[in-house]
Amino acid sequence: MKEPILEQFIDGHRLTLLGTAHVSLASVEAVQQLLEPGEYDVVAVELCASRHHLMTEPDSMAQLDLFAVIRSGKAPLVASSLALGAYQQRLAEDLGIEPGAEMRAAVNYAREHGLPLWLIDRDVGITLRRVYRSVPWWQRFNLIAGLLASVVVREPIKAEEVEQLKRGDMLSNTFEYFAEQSPSLYHSLIAERDQFMAARLRQESAATRSPRRILAVVGAGHLQGIAAELERPSPTPPSQTIAELNSVPVPSRWPQAIPWVIVGLVLCGFAIGFYRSPELGWTLVADWVLINGALTAIGVTIAGGHPLTIISAFFAAPLTSLNPTIGAGMVTGAIEAWLRKPRVADFSRLRKDAASVKGWWHNRVTRVLLVFILGTLGSAIGTYVAGFRIAERLL
Repeated sequence: MKEPILEQFIDGHRLTLLGTAHVSLASVEAVQQLLEPGEYDVVAVELCASRHHLMTEPDSMAQLDLFAVIRSGKAPLVASSLALGAYQQRLAEDLGIEPGAEMRAAVNYAREHGLPLWLIDRDVGITLRRVYRSVPWWQRFNLIAGLLASVVVREPIKAEEVEQLKRGDMLSNTFEYFAEQSPSLYHSLIAERDQFMAARLRQESAATRSPRRILAVVGAGHLQGIAAELERPSPTPPSQTIAELNSVPVPSRWPQAIPWVIVGLVLCGFAIGFYRSPELGWTLVADWVLINGALTAIGVTIAGGHPLTIISAFFAAPLTSLNPTIGAGMVTGAIEAWLRKPRVADFSRLRKDAASVKGWWHNRVTRVLLVFILGTLGSAIGTYVAGFRIAERLL
């Protein structure tokens, strides 16, 4: 067996850690070879509850409430999750294997044989939020660029290159370079999840009295990290570690004040303009409406929005930009979702369509997300451009 394997004892239980690649046929075969003899009593997988639900209930995507997603401001999170899966989906298509097939094999075996299944990974939404909050605001553009590249860039990859990712030396070098480039990103994306999964294994093991043989199927990139965490004594109970790693850092207050400051400056500009002359005041208002509305409408147009959504964007943006509690993207996304209600087929093809640039514009679900994102971006640019224009006229 080529897959990396580590074995150790935890709370009297024998734990086997199997390192896999999520788009590797050899990893699927390794899972099957280890489980088929029936030597394991428990199966643990690198999945969270939401990803497990999506894997076992693929039709659940059809129950996604886009209005609720938009209203709660989670559209960027959903779009990020789809973009993150795009690269893996394309690899799977190139190699002729379903993404996460080795996890599915482990889950199916546990279900068919009545074995306990431990879901040990942290929720993907929490991970993304912690990743986003862990880096300075100027480095967040790199994250966005990376997500875009995962959708846009398409380079064929050979099965041999995927198998090389499971070699310890190459894997270590890859992560060492990653850590040097962005230690905070590495910590949230890799190291924290190593700690989380080790804590989950400790938590579940402590709750299991009789000695068991446990097979934990995890990505090869987490193998050494989880093993190291389990070998060293934990200074805190597993439940406390899990709670700490599940918390999302509170954002700094001063960035939240920026939109209100901008609104105050714009309104002051209007007041100064009307004080000087009604003509100047109305000119400033016209600049605000035309620039903000036009750039938001352009963003929605690029996203392939419905003509009525584009018109709504033009009129809504100048108003929403003066109210930081509601964004133009929320309005345009909701209108697009209402005018072009996603069909069942759109949800069934969602992950496949999200793996290509064309698919994002073709699928009604991802197009709504694009309308939200590009509408928000257009309004943000329009706010600054119009603000500078107002200042220019006053000065």
